[in-house]
Amino acid sequence: MRDILITLIVLGSLPLALKRPWIGVLMWVWISVMNPHRLSWGFAYEFPFAAIIAGVTLVGVLITRDPKNFPVTPITITLLLFTLWMNVTTIFAFFPDDALVRLSQVNKIMLMTVVTAMLIKTRQHINYLVWALIISVGYYGVKGGVFTILTGGGSIVWGPPGSLIEGNNEVALAFINIIPLMFYVRMVSENKWVRHAMLVSMPLCAVAAIGSYSRGALLAVAAMLFFLWLKSPKKLVPAIVIILLIPVAVAFMPEKWTERMDTISTYKEDASAMGRINAWYLAFNLANDRPLVGGGFELWKGPIFRMYAPDPEDPHAAHSIYFQALGEHGWVGFILYMSLCLLTWRKTSWIVRQARGSPELAWAGHLANMIQVSLVGFAVGGAFLSLVYYDVQYYLMMAVVATGVLVEKTLAEKKLASQRAAAVPPLAPPARAGII
Repeated sequence: MRDILITLIVLGSLPLALKRPWIGVLMWVWISVMNPHRLSWGFAYEFPFAAIIAGVTLVGVLITRDPKNFPVTPITITLLLFTLWMNVTTIFAFFPDDALVRLSQVNKIMLMTVVTAMLIKTRQHINYLVWALIISVGYYGVKGGVFTILTGGGSIVWGPPGSLIEGNNEVALAFINIIPLMFYVRMVSENKWVRHAMLVSMPLCAVAAIGSYSRGALLAVAAMLFFLWLKSPKKLVPAIVIILLIPVAVAFMPEKWTERMDTISTYKEDASAMGRINAWYLAFNLANDRPLVGGGFELWKGPIFRMYAPDPEDPHAAHSIYFQALGEHGWVGFILYMSLCLLTWRKTSWIVRQARGSPELAWAGHLANMIQVSLVGFAVGGAFLSLVYYDVQYYLMMAVVATGVLVEKTLAEKKLASQRAAAVPPLAPPARAGII
């Protein structure tokens, strides 16, 4: 039944995606992030829904007359340069066959990210994109939160199988990434049921992140809550709520969860933590040896550890967005990736400043604020996860680009209206009638 339902939804959306390609972008986000077909057990499980949607969307881009110009901004140019550089480093990869497979997956993500930048233009489009992300990740967050409560935190929350966020650590970061977007929807929505739904969904996603047993997620939640508190205009009430809720949440979890979190302070005694540090040393040593191209995709294997790692017999994945970019794409790739993140942060800060005191831009300020909170959570949690190619971060970047373009357009229109008003001479007073 699930197979048929998902197939009908996708097939039914194809004519819409052909006529309105931005709908195809939303469907792509839903399929690629949520992976709803992985919730089935029949033919739909391995069916290439994402490829079909992408193909139809690209055809729609070619044949429709909808505005589809690519926004040329520092963020989008850096994104293109980063994508180009990943293709270059693949030529020099240690394991070219494996690297080509990963490059194909990454290029698909980057292609649809570019298409997203071309088609997501209006405030309505941006809100639809935010909703697509909330539904895609929030489904697992709400489900995981309920599961954690019902099991008393006795079982680990996992992500959708076969996806980038299948692992417990990865899906926990996805939950953290999406909570600020829920907060944004609650702030701007006029529908009370939507606001109530977000009010319930946010804590459930936070509980699901805790129920993942991810130590990185715990640190990311702490960083995100602290930054959210800094952003709050009224700091006393949120501080009281946070201080009261955190001990309750921790006390609710079983002893084995507490024991795992305690290893944060004793990481030198934890084999997993030391394995990650070993991989980080490998990335740094490799980048210094091959500063331009690094080792290419999928380098985290025994032979490379024997060449560059302090412990040659303890191979691990990168477990860090920073060291993953550094090791796989050298110092050039690392600088491009970090520039992409910093430029996005800079643009959100600019949007917040421009929206301050402007009622028509309040939504943009709220969105930029919450994307900043999301970026903080991702920056901290991503320090312990191999998620450089996690597509949600790139869709959020394109949402920032689209929002920035709309803010610039609004400011330009206001400036033009002001100039026109200043150029019109004041009306002369009516002449007085003469006395006869």
